[in-house]
This record gives sequence, C-alpha cells and structure tokens, in this order.
Amino acid sequence: MKHPLVLTLLLATLAPAFAQDAKPVATVNGREIPAIYGEMAKQTLLSQGAPNDASLEARAREALINQELLSRAAIDKGLDKNPRLVAAMEMMRHEQLTKAYLDDYVKSHPVSDAEIKAEYDKAKAAAGGNEYKARHILVKTEAEAKAVIAQLNKKVAFDKLAKEKSIDKGSAVNGGDLGWNVPGTFVKEFGEAMQALKKGETTKAPVQTRFGWHIIKLDDMRPTQFPALGEVKNEVRQQIQQRRVRDAITELRAKAKIE
Repeated sequence: MKHPLVLTLLLATLAPAFAQDAKPVATVNGREIPAIYGEMAKQTLLSQGAPNDASLEARAREALINQELLSRAAIDKGLDKNPRLVAAMEMMRHEQLTKAYLDDYVKSHPVSDAEIKAEYDKAKAAAGGNEYKARHILVKTEAEAKAVIAQLNKKVAFDKLAKEKSIDKGSAVNGGDLGWNVPGTFVKEFGEAMQALKKGETTKAPVQTRFGWHIIKLDDMRPTQFPALGEVKNEVRQQIQQRRVRDAITELRAKAKIE
C-alpha cells in the first residue's frame, strides 16, 4: 500500500523557501506540523484527483494529524530502527534528491526553439518523402519462404497464407498487415525491399533480416503525413529534455570511480 503523504513530507527538504512565520497546520502533543507540510499535502491530494474545494485544506490537515500520530506511535515502538525501513526511507530520500538534481539540470540547460526546429527537421528528413502500407509473411527459413512464394504464384491469397504461415503473430491475424509506416520504421533490408516494390506488387524473392525470411507485399503508398511543428512542439521538447537527462547521467558516470 502506498503512502503518498509520507513521500510528500520527504520532499519538504527540497521545497522552495516558505514563510518561516506561517501558522502551523496543527500542534499535536506539543509538536507543530509546519505550514509547508499543509501546502504539500494539498498538492498531493489534488494530484490524486481530490476536488479543489473548501474542504481540501481540512482533509489535508486531518491526514497530517493522523500521520503525525501514527508516525510518533511507530517511533515509540522503535519501528524507526528497523533496518529495512531505514533503508527504504534513505532510498526515498535519494530518489527525491535525484529528481531535484535532474529537474535543476534540465532547467539550467533550457531547450531553445532553434533546437526544437532542428530536431523536427531531422525527424522529418528521416521519415522520407513517402510512407508505405505493406503486409508481410515471416517464416524461419529460406526454403519455407520460397514455398510460400510458390503458393502465391498459384494465386493462393496473401492474407490466407499470412494467417497460416507467418510467425509474426501480431500481423498474421490481420493477414500480415503492418499498417502505414515510413521505411525507417523497419530494419534496412526490409525497408529497402519494400521501397523497391510497385503498388500491388509482392517480392519475387525472400528478404532476409535478423528476424527471419520475409515475403513482402506493397498495398499502397502516399506522401508522408508528417504533423506540423506546432502540433508536436511539446513532444519534441520533451524528447530533447530526456536526452538532457541522459547527458547528465553520462557526465556524472564519466567522472565517477565505479567498481
């Protein structure tokens, strides 16, 4: 069972400066519950879907009072000395410090509009000018693939053979249909063979990839339907920020002595 308010209180040491003279949420057995705990408890409740109404503050206060009583009872029983609990609390502390550092790193390395445009243009170029609607039959050996092609030459339906023979069960149930994709979605050998086909055409020879042997049929092609930059700007920004996080980790690992 999760106790989000416990995690919230651990975040108190990482919270922005809060007015020191703010009135405590409550005083329980002579121990004050700081006002900042109340603000953070309310945020936690809101993140869990609680309505932001007049009762929010009261609910946060009651939760914090219960938590103070229960945590103090646990300390009185010596449960705070349990090695697993001590380790769990320390790990939670490290998790929050990790998040704080990475948030700060991303904030201090902001993503510019120029970077977003460059990332977008790169992805658009990689997508190519056309996208393809293809289907395939995947088998384990070249001999099996040639046998399938022989059946296709005898006018056996591609969909039927895909359902019966293909080991790619995800597409087999749909007659081998892979939907609309740009060539870069697939491994090089598959993508190149697919692009070489004309609409309605099937590969005359099996195509080998690391997954096995493919027979590919091109159902249709069209100019790539690429979203406008404005539609995906936030997603592109997030991708770059994720790369920033990886950079931060790589930078620290490069400086560390890890044995």
